[in-house]
Order: sequence, then structure tokens, then C-alpha cells
Amino acid sequence: MNSRKKKSLTLNRLLVLTILFLGVGIGAWHLFLRPAHTSITLQPLPEGFYSHGIDISHHQGEIDWETFFSKMDTTISFVYCKVTEGAHFVDEQWERNHRHLEKYGMKHGAYHFFTPDISARLQVDHFLNYYMPSRDDLPPVLDAEVEASTDARLIDGMKEWLTAVEEETGERPIIYTSYTMYRDKMKGKFPGYDFWIASYNLTEARMGSPEIIHWQYSDRGCVPGMKGFVDLNFSKKKFGVQLDRAQ
Repeated sequence: MNSRKKKSLTLNRLLVLTILFLGVGIGAWHLFLRPAHTSITLQPLPEGFYSHGIDISHHQGEIDWETFFSKMDTTISFVYCKVTEGAHFVDEQWERNHRHLEKYGMKHGAYHFFTPDISARLQVDHFLNYYMPSRDDLPPVLDAEVEASTDARLIDGMKEWLTAVEEETGERPIIYTSYTMYRDKMKGKFPGYDFWIASYNLTEARMGSPEIIHWQYSDRGCVPGMKGFVDLNFSKKKFGVQLDRAQ
């Protein structure tokens, strides 16, 4: 092998290594080093959307609700709280969050994180053991963002959960999922159900379907009283807000 070929191979190896290091560096920056200023505040409502909302769980820790309600204006008009996951997990902040939201008169609802390869009936019972619906609650939500061993198992399990929860509560649940899961696995499979779609691409045309009523547009929201990031949502629904800030 002559020296010119050896030099060419060496340069090619250096180029490949440089590209690999750059890729790893960029990935690490996004996962671990992305600065806090990438958080966002509430964005203007897109055409066809009328309300702002947030969804919360134990990931926000113990929320300072007094700060939230004293510093946040009435822009946020609904909140969804995680209650359960699978057949055993209970969100440790559910009861406290629920109590404070009722105290201040904030429209709110509850959601269950669906584990598709566990019995749907067990997950229904688990959710309803901890979620006691009241007349003013928003419809319950099934958070279905995990793929199953087969698509048929995912869809059948979801339908079983949705039907049973509606029979028990008298409210038809909403389906939460990612835009990709909606497009590739669920669209057209749930006639009569409303969807809540997570899509961080701010393209309104993607949310044009009438069955999509809520749009989670960011998972990096900055909200008073909450440490770290919170999910931000637009809704096509209009929510009246009557907050009792004197309590």
C-alpha cells in the first residue's frame, strides 16, 4: 500500500471519528447540559384554541399552590393530575394536588398512565380505587403512550379500559398520546372519542382534526410555584375560571 493511500485512509478515519464525537457531544448536550433558559412560558393561543392548561404529576414534586394561585393570572384555566399507573403505582402527589385544586375552584381532571401488557381490567380497578369522580370534574384521561407487544393488544386493552371507566363514572374518557402514536396506531380506531395529542412541533395544521381537543405543545413550561418543567397545553374547549383566592 503506497503512502498516498495510507494518508487518505488516515484522513477518512479522522473525519469519521470527528463526526462521531460531534454526534455524541450534541446528544449529551440535549440530554444533560441543555441550559435552563430553554424553558418557555405560556405561548399565544393558536387559531381554533381557546384555553391554556397544564398537566402535573409527582415529577413536579410538592407544588406550592399558594404561590401558583397568587402569582398566576387566570390564563391557565384547567389542570390534569396523574392518579395511577399500571396496576399498582399511585402518584404520591395526587391527593394533595386534588385537594388544593378543589379548594381554589380550578377546573381539573385525572389521568391514568396505561401499561398495555398488563390486564386492562386490573388497571380500571386500580384507577377507580383512587379516583372518585365528582360532578365538576373534567373527563378522565387514558394516557396511552407506550407500545404493546402487538398493536392489536394495545387497541383492545385501551378499548376495554375506556369502556369500563365510562360505565363506572358516566363520563367518556379522553385519550392522550403522542402525535406519532395517534397517526400510526390510533387514528380511526376510536370513533366517538376525543384525543389529547402531544406534539412539540408548533404546526397548527397537525391539530386540525375535530377529534383532537387538547394539544400538549411543550414539556418545558415554567410556571410559578412549580420546580422544574411542566407540560403546557392548548385546548379547543372554553373553560370558565372562578378562583377563590381568599381561601
